[in-house]
Amino acid sequence: MATTPKVSFKEINTIAIPAIIAGIAEPLISLTDIAVIGNVKEHSIEALAAAGIVGSFLSAIIWIVAQTKTAISAIISQHLGANRLHAVKTLIPQAILFNLLLSFVIYGLTAFFAEAIFSAYNADGLILQYTQDYYTIRALGYPLTLVTFAIFGIFRGLQNTLWAMKCSLAGAAVNVGLDFLLVYGIEGYIPPMHLAGAAYASLAAQATMLVMALYYFFKKTPFHLKLSFTINPQMKPLLKMAANLFVRTAALNFAIFLANAYATGYGKNYIAAQSILMNIWLFFSFFIDGYANAGNAIGGRLLGAKDYTRLWNLSKDISKYAVFIALILMGICGLFYEEIGLLFNKEESVLVLFSSVFWIVLLMQPINAIAFMFDGIFKGLGEAKYLRNVLLVATFLGFTPALLLGDYFGLKLYAIWIAFFVWMLIRSSALVIQFRRKYLK
Repeated sequence: MATTPKVSFKEINTIAIPAIIAGIAEPLISLTDIAVIGNVKEHSIEALAAAGIVGSFLSAIIWIVAQTKTAISAIISQHLGANRLHAVKTLIPQAILFNLLLSFVIYGLTAFFAEAIFSAYNADGLILQYTQDYYTIRALGYPLTLVTFAIFGIFRGLQNTLWAMKCSLAGAAVNVGLDFLLVYGIEGYIPPMHLAGAAYASLAAQATMLVMALYYFFKKTPFHLKLSFTINPQMKPLLKMAANLFVRTAALNFAIFLANAYATGYGKNYIAAQSILMNIWLFFSFFIDGYANAGNAIGGRLLGAKDYTRLWNLSKDISKYAVFIALILMGICGLFYEEIGLLFNKEESVLVLFSSVFWIVLLMQPINAIAFMFDGIFKGLGEAKYLRNVLLVATFLGFTPALLLGDYFGLKLYAIWIAFFVWMLIRSSALVIQFRRKYLK
């Protein structure tokens, strides 16, 4: 029976739409923290800056070490396309155990050196104290998050993002409710905990997601957690792919670190505005990334089935959908340009800085969409080495020189976001050119 040359709109959206909702739940947690903390009456700018710095650092660490999720998804989707899922059954518990052990290592390497880490972000005084207190609590969530992400990778490899969506929505709901309850408190019942309250709310959200993810894992997938001491043959390719993605994501997060370090050096109002801008950028990224998840899952399956015609058509269709989403986000934010900043902070000096640069964040969204689409597809194809090289070039030959040049001319936040624009242009161009060269049959 002949197959249609295109993956249907329905099939793509069956994966993409739940992935969008699941994807935005994680940055929504950080955005909620920032919005709630930024409106605390006492030391709101310092608290907002601390939450932004810690949020960026947590994202950096989690993005780096959670690349096993992408590697697991790619391997499972390729084996699904080749009708060989039985070959990876013992891989699953080994990969989850690896993530759990890795989370303990990361906690040990960071929680006890929080002061030195955040001093490197140029944080000092009250901001440094807040970052240490906030991070020490948030870091307890590493095991919860990394195990959950590994399970989400399994779901995506099975072409199902609905289960992850349900887990993420439940976690986001818990986080939002507890944020207001613990940060502000209830007079006579719960004392206000400020930043610590937001951190505990995030931990509760992560625990909720893990419990639900384990439920779907045991009830809905063909896999188990019985550990085999014979290493699965796919463990080496998984770790090799993950290692390349570790390096890639480390380069990505070096750019984010550099941006936040420079913004902090410009002053507390600048890092407060940068915290809002960066978290909105991340929110948009995770939103658009839903279609990248579809590209990851379906692309891996088509590669396993050696269906190159549908793979090429998938890249075109999925890019169009992602750009359309990006344009909608741009339009909504354009309509409520001034009001968006007020959601996060009421300080006039912070809002002026935010509004002066926010248009750059919006302008780059279609380019981001193309880059994220091909990122997702290349991950599904197992092309981790090329993704690593592209990020290294974009970060050290694009972003960093652009930032240093802009800083030299005193552009401050403009320098940071122009550098991000250059960064995304290089990433999107390199991926499109390579995909056309290799997979246009």
